[in-house]
Amino acid sequence: MREQIREFTEAAETYVLDVILQQRPGRKASALRTLLLVLSHVFAVAVKLRRFLYNVRILRDSTLGVQVIAVGNLTVGGTGKTPVVEKFARALKDQGRNVAILSRGYRSRPRPLSERLLDKLLLREDSTPPRVVSDGQSLLLDSDSAGDEPHMLASNLRDVVVLVDKDRVKAGRYAVARFGCDTLLLDDGFQYWKLRGRRTDVVLIDCQQPFGNEYLLPRGTLREPPSHLTRANVIFLTKSDGKTQELRTRIQRFNSKARIIECVHHPLYFEDVFTGERCGLDLLKNKKVASLSGIAQPESFEQKLVELGGEIVFARRFADHHRFNQQEILNVINRAKKRGAAMVLTTQKDAVRLPKLDRRDLPLYFMRVEIKIVDGANNFDDCVRQICFK
Repeated sequence: MREQIREFTEAAETYVLDVILQQRPGRKASALRTLLLVLSHVFAVAVKLRRFLYNVRILRDSTLGVQVIAVGNLTVGGTGKTPVVEKFARALKDQGRNVAILSRGYRSRPRPLSERLLDKLLLREDSTPPRVVSDGQSLLLDSDSAGDEPHMLASNLRDVVVLVDKDRVKAGRYAVARFGCDTLLLDDGFQYWKLRGRRTDVVLIDCQQPFGNEYLLPRGTLREPPSHLTRANVIFLTKSDGKTQELRTRIQRFNSKARIIECVHHPLYFEDVFTGERCGLDLLKNKKVASLSGIAQPESFEQKLVELGGEIVFARRFADHHRFNQQEILNVINRAKKRGAAMVLTTQKDAVRLPKLDRRDLPLYFMRVEIKIVDGANNFDDCVRQICFK
């Protein structure tokens, strides 16, 4: 039943995304776009009303007496947020901070429906402790229980606490009380206003698609209007090609004080998904390869494989956060073999969702990446120093 719900949800998301990006022709798609545009105006009113209610303190936020760094974006998915969270966590840890990453665990396994309904009927708060993906020493949960990004962060940052809970105020209190954390990193936290205090807001903007199609949800991919960049203290321009002056000019019309940092996703190595064997970036040189992905913007990943010397002879794209089954992976391997591919390549985010295989006729590697700052390194260092000084 759960698998069927996931399949239906993925198919619906893919269809709607094709509609809003105008990749679906016909009268039905046109009519749906009109309806989504109406709903987009309603959503815009809701966003502004919510902001107003927090500003006048009708909706109250909480302060936990620790540093809070909220890393997020204006658009839905695809900006490369997880590596930026990782970079901040490493830098803050190196400066002596006791860091916890708080995530809502998108598409992680939810609590039983009966428990959630009972809490709502009795008007009681959820007292269940947050899920501890990492206690700062060991990886404790798989990706199905934790969610893709928290599991990936916990795998890469073994000395950082990673917690999952929709209520990040509760998770923050737990991090402070249980682990003595003095710095909280909110993964996808720009729109999470319940936890304020001594807060630094970091916003990511994808240079390739800065503001999507310029429409708010559900007609577009914007969660908030670009004018709300006024709240940002730091702005990361991700996937930079160096030609960002026009984008910078537009950003500065909304916020002339925020530090701007340009970065790229820099490949480090390839790692065998099942054996852990690591190979250099020359692994793809002059080889035919297959690509497997279930991320928001697979084009960037595939382009990087080509830049590293690979010839993509087969590419299979699934919906973002798709949870693979064994037969799907075997089908990809069989198709790749028929096309003459020497290996199958995927992302680390996808690798944490791959099942164990009964057989492997081709090696399966994921590409490990990190954020590399190409402009504004001093701004990043100043930001980290300011957080630690506070």
